[in-house]
Order: sequence, then C-alpha cells, then structure tokens
Amino acid sequence: MARNKITIVGAGNVGATTAHIAATGQLGDIVLIDIVAGLAEGKALDIAEAAPVQLYDCSVTGTVDWDKSTGSDIVIITSGLPRRPGMSRDDLLAKNVGIVKDVCREIVKHSPDSIVIVVCNPLDAMVYATAKTTGFAKNKIMGMAGALDSARFGSFIAAELGVSVEDIKCVLMGGHGDDMVPLPRFTSVSGIPLEQLLDAERIAELIERTRKGGIEVVNLLGYSAYYAPGAGAVKMAEAILKDKKTVLPCCTYCDSEYDVGGFFVGVPAILGTNGVEKIIELDLNESERALLEKSVDHVKSLAAKVDKLL
Repeated sequence: MARNKITIVGAGNVGATTAHIAATGQLGDIVLIDIVAGLAEGKALDIAEAAPVQLYDCSVTGTVDWDKSTGSDIVIITSGLPRRPGMSRDDLLAKNVGIVKDVCREIVKHSPDSIVIVVCNPLDAMVYATAKTTGFAKNKIMGMAGALDSARFGSFIAAELGVSVEDIKCVLMGGHGDDMVPLPRFTSVSGIPLEQLLDAERIAELIERTRKGGIEVVNLLGYSAYYAPGAGAVKMAEAILKDKKTVLPCCTYCDSEYDVGGFFVGVPAILGTNGVEKIIELDLNESERALLEKSVDHVKSLAAKVDKLL
C-alpha cells in the first residue's frame, strides 16, 4: 500500500520542525519545499540522517521543485514572514497574502485533491486567502491555531496545578490573536472542571498569558515559536491521515454555526479523512458569546483586507 504523502511548504524553523515531527510519527513520505536553493534540501537531508537513530521509515525530500509534491494527500503551509518583537500578527498581512497566493496556485496545479493546513500568520486571514485562491471545498481548508493555543493554555494549567499535561483538555475559540477566547467552563483536568481547581482571578491570568503566548516567545527568542506550532500542525495531519475523528479546536469555515456568517474562525471540530467532518456547537453563555463575537469581528476585518489584496 502506498504511503501517505505530506508536502510542507517553507523550510524555516516551523516547516523544518513540522517535517521532523511528522517523520518521527511516521505519517508518510515528506516533501519539504522552499524557494531558497539548498535550504530545504539541507534540512531534509539532516532529518533523513536522524532516521537510523530515531527509527522512522519514511522518505524526506527537500526541493525547490513543486513537481516533487505532486499527488500530496496533505499540504501544510508554513511559508511567510515570521513575527519579530514589536510586531503583531496583523502586521504580516500584505506580504504573507502574496506568498500564500503563489503557494496556493502550485497546490491547485500539483495536488488538487489535497487537504490544506495553514500555519502562517495572521492565521485566520491566511486560511481565508487559501480558500479564496484554491477554490477547494471548505472542509478541506483549515488553520492550525486552536491546537497550538489550547496546548499553550494546557501547559500553563498543568504547570500551575502540578499535574500531567495529559490530564488537561482545553477548548478555545475565535481568532488566533489577542482576542482569542479560551473557555474555562469547557476546560477540565482529568474530567474535573477547571473552575473547581483554580479561582477566577488565577484563571483570568492564565487566559491572558495564553492570549499573549506567541509574543512571549517572540520577545524571548527574537522570532516566532516553532516547536509547538509544528506539533499542532502534525496533530491535525495525523487526525486526518489516520481518520482518528479527533476533536480539536481549529480554524475552519463557519456559516450558520455560531452565527459567524461565512468566515474561517477557531471552533471545536472533528477531524478525519474528509478533513473537517463536523463542527461542534457549544451552548455558550452570554459572556462567552460576546467574546466570540468580538473576536469574529476582528477576523472579518482581516478578511476584508485580504479581499482587497487578492
């Protein structure tokens, strides 16, 4: 039986890390593409040479040639400018729309049946641009944000309580930005509601740290995070390739759901062979719904800017 084929666009920190995590998980053969000659080739070679140590059997090909991506089952877009200190995700919009637009044309040409996972920022806007440019079915286009943001929230909760990260189940919604909506009411520790383990003030502090999680890393490193984003993208790819029906917060197309009205925003969804197979609609209270509406309004404003750039 033929192996799955995963193309990762962009061989920077996020792309190379995604490729390595996917290889160690043996999700399939990997093609790492970049426009800089030698970059993807070198990193792919390094990842391949780690295989005898970490014992994974898959091919890892680095290239500048899109032909080598032909027939991919999943394409993960990590290419684009990263954030630097003092920059918001929105500051990257114009440049990264152009990059994503060019990438999407190649995806349509070489892998028209693929499912696309977008990682580059501003995330929600780039997912919207990808959908507009490819014309793919909405269930086959999604963004990696909720998996990352919920992981950050979960890691902070686990550290605060001194428990295993495996015990934490988090739900976040809305855009991937400072107005994201972590939902403590739907967050639990081995089934125990978070609100029974931490007081409201401390939960609010952890939520604020989660919202600022990206810039916290940027300010420390001088550039964007890559281990956690790479892990989040691979988790989504694994759910799809293995038809795991995994429930994950991710940026996906919502129309009547949550009254979004036809935009890509973060919501809990079931991921399987067909991509986004179902959106889970939570019974939000008035406060939660207001926060989500504010976040969605920001996503809509970014989408309007994308429309002018496409």
